[in-house]
Amino acid sequence: MRERRSPGVGPYDASLVLRHRLHDGEPPGHVALVITERDLLIDGAYDTLSDVLRWAFRYDAERVTVSVSVLDESVIDTLVGEFRSLDAPRRMAIRTPADARSDDDAPPEAARTDAPIRVNVGLGGKAEFAAAVRDLAGDVAAGRLSPEAIDEEHVTDRLVFPEEPDLVIKTGAERLSDFAIWQSVYSELYFTDVNWRDFRRRDYLRAVLDFQDRNRRFGR
Repeated sequence: MRERRSPGVGPYDASLVLRHRLHDGEPPGHVALVITERDLLIDGAYDTLSDVLRWAFRYDAERVTVSVSVLDESVIDTLVGEFRSLDAPRRMAIRTPADARSDDDAPPEAARTDAPIRVNVGLGGKAEFAAAVRDLAGDVAAGRLSPEAIDEEHVTDRLVFPEEPDLVIKTGAERLSDFAIWQSVYSELYFTDVNWRDFRRRDYLRAVLDFQDRNRRFGR
């Protein structure tokens, strides 16, 4: 494991913190981090994650969602184990593709929790949306819901993590890796070419300041 970075704030980082504190724009209350299983294979990757989570809450976030895309589902259990041992600053809930399954014995609502940190490992946005549609179809077939009555809230209510992020941060590439396609439709997206292993406090603060500079239109 690499040596943890010093908690001290250098002059440049301090100037970013001051800009953040004095900015008229509201900071993001819900921040989402989109990373990949490859990012987490790098030495020190979980130390970086612990740092970023602390920065998020220090700089006014109230909730953080971490989305980990995976190419091989056989690694999901290993990744979940790593997350369970993570030095996290707040209570954390971890969910996997199994939590998107919809049946009478385990409705999507059973997978939810109000933890400040929410992690989905390998739970892609397409699969989550498809599970919500299957659940709606089951309710229609059973006569519990009419097709005409279906609206956006019916879909949202069947998602594992239904809350919409204010800011989505993706490191290393300009693609979201099948992340929360329903929830992030009005989110502000921030892409940085900084790789996860090199992501620093200043990179997080730049993302927050970029958000504060924006005039959000929510699709209008």
